[in-house]
Amino acid sequence: MPPNPEATGRRLVAAAERLFAERGIDGVSLREINGAAGQRNATALQYHFGDRAGLLGAVLAKHHPEIEARRHQLLDEYEARGDLPEAEARRALAAALVRPMAAKLADPDGGRHYLRIMEQLVHRTPLPAARSTAPGQSIDRWRELVAPLLSEVALRRLHQRFMAIRITYVELARRAAGPEGRDDRLFTSHLIDVVSAVLATEVSEETARLLGERDRERAERAGDPARPGSGGEREPGSQAPA
Repeated sequence: MPPNPEATGRRLVAAAERLFAERGIDGVSLREINGAAGQRNATALQYHFGDRAGLLGAVLAKHHPEIEARRHQLLDEYEARGDLPEAEARRALAAALVRPMAAKLADPDGGRHYLRIMEQLVHRTPLPAARSTAPGQSIDRWRELVAPLLSEVALRRLHQRFMAIRITYVELARRAAGPEGRDDRLFTSHLIDVVSAVLATEVSEETARLLGERDRERAERAGDPARPGSGGEREPGSQAPA
């Protein structure tokens, strides 16, 4: 019976997501992935995906649509509720960030591996080309809806949104690396609480003072002492994966 190209592609993706999760995206060779997928043809992976970036893109594409659909649904529900008290709005948006990803803890088809891969990606700047750049990304919509709840300093210069995203990915990856079969409801609810608290964090006098000192130092190095800081830095992870 001739080989089934779709089945071969699925086996390669499954092998890649497991090995990328366990050993790191750059810690495993394409030859090893090919062998782990049971492919005797040494060029099977290149034939299906081209290179490492193409294979990583296929891993992300396997899980991305489900997460996108669920997050957009939660954001639709948030917007349909109209004006909410700030605390309630923050928690609703924190839930929209966390819950679609946390559902992958119970996905037996590589969901936990995917979460561990995403934690690796969120630390990369710039992010690899494997991330979808199509318009209408749910994470970009989430960022826009969160923005009115944050101060200008937290939004533009302390990057609280990205901190919330990073905490989400780190904690989900830690959970995914642990034992399977646990009830994740308490973990997920508490992570939503933590992300909501990050979004609510106020800028202290000490942080404001240190931020001012940093801006003055940067202005002096730039030779423009009259310019204390434009606040125009691009937020790290502004292309954060969903």
